[in-house]
Amino acid sequence: MERKSAAGSIRNKERSKKKFLDAVGKILRTKGYTALKVNSIAATAGVDKKMIYSYFGGIDGLIDEYIRSQDYWSRVTIEEIEKIKPKLDDGGKSFMEEMFLSQFDYVYTNKEAQKLLLWRLSEPRKALKKLTDTQEENGEYIFKLLMDPHFKDNAEDVRSIMAIMVSGLYYLNMYAAINGSIFCGIDINTPQGRDKIKKAVSFMLHHTYENL
Repeated sequence: MERKSAAGSIRNKERSKKKFLDAVGKILRTKGYTALKVNSIAATAGVDKKMIYSYFGGIDGLIDEYIRSQDYWSRVTIEEIEKIKPKLDDGGKSFMEEMFLSQFDYVYTNKEAQKLLLWRLSEPRKALKKLTDTQEENGEYIFKLLMDPHFKDNAEDVRSIMAIMVSGLYYLNMYAAINGSIFCGIDINTPQGRDKIKKAVSFMLHHTYENL
């Protein structure tokens, strides 16, 4: 009976934690990050606000965990990369192509990720800075594992190209979601338009690998 009770407590805890995380996402989507307060999160989750401190150590811990769960590149962890075991013989080209195209779709379909991006550009916050640091750490691992050995003296040039591609894909999705869907005559909100962007990503990536 004690084992069942302990297991039940663990399940209840996980359900409550998920309710809190979902509540953060809902508030972020509908009201923005300025509305993320303990009372509003607890009311939205339908769970006693004391549990925020019990489960996460406070609202900062809750928001930190939420942020980690939402950002695409921070979830491409070193551990996950090692599980995938990307091909090394093509200098990471196929791996990076898959990552770019997946990121493009992820941000487009995930409204919370879009709000999180806006938040990162609008407010200095330790959790957001930590997220950026995690991204850089994971990105550095990818570069050193796949791209630096392949491109050698041109590695820094390739990093610059990748920076433009990542930020460009972020911006296109944000622009289409907030201010309009047409950018340079391409409708980012249509399958045809998105397919054109994806083909352009593949073209730029292949061109980079062929010419550097």
